[in-house]
Amino acid sequence: MERREALRLLATASALPLIPGELFALLRTARVAADSGGTLHTLNAQQNATVTRMAELILPETDTAGATAARVNEFIDLILTEWYGEEERERFLRGLANLDSLSQIYGKNFIECTEIQQVKILTELDQAMASEAAAPGTPGDFGEPAPPTHNFFYLLKQLTLTGYFTSEAGAKQALHFQMIPGRYDGCVTIAPAERGK
Repeated sequence: MERREALRLLATASALPLIPGELFALLRTARVAADSGGTLHTLNAQQNATVTRMAELILPETDTAGATAARVNEFIDLILTEWYGEEERERFLRGLANLDSLSQIYGKNFIECTEIQQVKILTELDQAMASEAAAPGTPGDFGEPAPPTHNFFYLLKQLTLTGYFTSEAGAKQALHFQMIPGRYDGCVTIAPAERGK
């Protein structure tokens, strides 16, 4: 599978379980590379801090690890560096710069805003994204509106979710992923907590 096709599938998949197995394996490979790298290639320190904070607000730490613990920011940097083309990378970085422009309503950059202000900004971005998705246009799969794949916040959310659920913490704690599942028992009642296994 080519990276361009992988990005197209990633952008149009509304939920991780709908991602084909081949793409999931490719994304897990990217996750391993991000986990072993540790250095940033595309994001500067401020952009990285902004991405880290936004991802943590999208997937905060609860009884399971959050986006920061899953190092989602490093995954996003890897995707921006090695998978995105120049135009896609620039669109994402312009979105980050625009976020700081939006934050100027509070007289500071996004990362310097209070958590309440940050949540309000992200809520407004999410509402704008939803409006864009609901606008008439090309229908997506199954007749629903096509996802706004050129929207910065949409891209960030997709990358955050993918980075999280392909991490060890996300796969094991949130999805209850088992690399080698147990024995097969047909016609067994599944408890609600085990449906993700």
